[in-house]
Amino acid sequence: MATQTLTDKGTKKAHGITNPVRKRLYTLKEAALYLGRGEYGMRELAWSGDIPVVKREADRKLYFDVNDLDEFIETNKTIYR
Repeated sequence: MATQTLTDKGTKKAHGITNPVRKRLYTLKEAALYLGRGEYGMRELAWSGDIPVVKREADRKLYFDVNDLDEFIETNKTIYR
């Protein structure tokens, strides 16, 4: 019967086994990278109401829900001919 040691945990991390929890809110910069757009382009999508934002008044930062980003992708897909 083997117990997990600190080296076993380090080995898992070294092999790319990480926590599978997916991040829910992305910063403006992260959301821009996720969609392959510039930061200003993300601001325009937020200002136009095309993508909802989570905004904290305390720090004035914009956060984007990854589910909204995925929905934006799905609704804007088209077949190019």
